[in-house]
Amino acid sequence: MNLRFLGGAREVGRSALLVDDRLLVDYGMLAGDPPRYPVGTPTPEAVVVSHGHLDHAGLLPALLAGDARPPVHWTPPTRDLALLLARDTLKLRGSGGGRERRGGTYDCPFTDAERRRLTEVSRLHGYGEPFEPVPGYEVTFHDAGHVPGSAHVVVETDDTRLLYTGDFHTDDQRLLSGTTARPDADVVVCESTYADVSHEPRDAVETRFAERLRETVWNGGTAVVPAFAVGRTQEVLMICAANDIDCYVDGMGTRVTRLLLDRPDYLRDAEALREAAGRARFVENPGQRERIARQNTVIVTTSGMLSGGPAMTYVPAIRGSPTNLVALTGYQVEGTPGRELLDRGRAEFDDRVLPVSARVEAYDFSAHADREGLREFLAAYRDARVMVNHGDRCEAFAADLRADGYDARAPGVNETVEA
Repeated sequence: MNLRFLGGAREVGRSALLVDDRLLVDYGMLAGDPPRYPVGTPTPEAVVVSHGHLDHAGLLPALLAGDARPPVHWTPPTRDLALLLARDTLKLRGSGGGRERRGGTYDCPFTDAERRRLTEVSRLHGYGEPFEPVPGYEVTFHDAGHVPGSAHVVVETDDTRLLYTGDFHTDDQRLLSGTTARPDADVVVCESTYADVSHEPRDAVETRFAERLRETVWNGGTAVVPAFAVGRTQEVLMICAANDIDCYVDGMGTRVTRLLLDRPDYLRDAEALREAAGRARFVENPGQRERIARQNTVIVTTSGMLSGGPAMTYVPAIRGSPTNLVALTGYQVEGTPGRELLDRGRAEFDDRVLPVSARVEAYDFSAHADREGLREFLAAYRDARVMVNHGDRCEAFAADLRADGYDARAPGVNETVEA
């Protein structure tokens, strides 16, 4: 089995793994200015998608240009989320006026016609249901505990069993239970986003987060909580509800929340999410945002890395007062405005670099396994070959694994490995 790493190798973002030039696992993009895409122009016979985040599924429509129609295999929530992300990418990055955004540019290298083709080639599968996307390749999804519908992907041929972990978490979250799947594998392609971090206990993070939100509002301030639309927004809404904190929710997270409530079988506690959504005030009219930003309230909004979305209105609106709070709730990729704000106290908004006097704090609500979680997961694969990817320190983590007796390495982008 030949594995070609088209993206996501020694980096976070644009994940794409080509198996034997026939089966493509994930095809994502790294949002930024400019965005970054997987290398090469793969023409797979079929595509398998681990989960519905932009860095794993954001570029899928581009595979359907011309006469190409490879079937795309995923879980139902992953399909729903990927289609929503594609529509949002066209809206934000596509060219053309009016309601239709045509795309087909570097900023958005697919069109609305290609996005719509995704529904034609979609093939849905549940966890633990083997299927054959390409003759001679059996694939099975296992719950990865990252976001609703996320999957470990097992690809099996006559002589090799590959486990592509996708993004995963071994601890429980309010929205999901941690993964307990440890399927047999000869080769493991393992994410390593938090390979050098030990997560603080979730209860302690939630307590501190809730206290800071309450304190901000009591002192007459506004708290803006940038959050990823898929998974993180819903997690934050559930934390606010559990701590009796009223909030607004804005951006694509509003649509994702409603979508996930239609897939209750993929949630840990669908009723808790339903109650949290019922408590929140959903912002339907963009014209309300500046008025809401002047209130003493909590606003949960996309984008989680400040690379777009309503956060680009809310953060500049509250930036001038240290009474206000920007509470970052997710990983901030190097080079994003969120990372710049966290490191330097300033960020680019609408082509202007603005200082932010509001307090800026980061809370570790990660949906990824930390160092201990990764080690615990990989303990089941001491006899397998381990390929470390999807991280800022892939080579260092691979070296740590080798020192502990693993057969581990960290391939680079565009590198092909014989598995």
